[in-house]
Amino acid sequence: MNSSGPTYPLASLYVGDLHPDVTEAMLYQKFSPAGPIMSIRVCRDIITRRSLGYAYINFQQPADAECALDTMNYDVIKGRPIRIMWSHRDPGLRKSGVGNIFIKNMDESIDNKALYDTFSAFGNILSCKVCWPLQVSQRKGGRVWLQSSEVH
Repeated sequence: MNSSGPTYPLASLYVGDLHPDVTEAMLYQKFSPAGPIMSIRVCRDIITRRSLGYAYINFQQPADAECALDTMNYDVIKGRPIRIMWSHRDPGLRKSGVGNIFIKNMDESIDNKALYDTFSAFGNILSCKVCWPLQVSQRKGGRVWLQSSEVH
């Protein structure tokens, strides 16, 4: 039994790159047209209660979560495009490295959506993120995590 509470393995979405002022109510308004929602949690700093920039949305039905992922990924809330992925709570799966692709020296015009659109032709994307350089002299890169190491 999981002591951290109930899990929704097939109907739970991670929503990232949130503006700090985005609330659960805003996310409910945005995502409820996709289907009935069981819970929404914007993750916050334990002391300051400021948003950490991401949330979890648990739908009643996996098909509704998939609809939200397919139709709302990179939609804009409070001036920022949101990034939606399936929630994967298995640390072994995340740390295995299977299906991970790292890209270096990307053109400045590439954003999260362009990276996602480019690599979605090669399989189901679990996670996709542009990584900004720490130094001005470096070019940005990206990370794509495909469900399988087998390219379609």
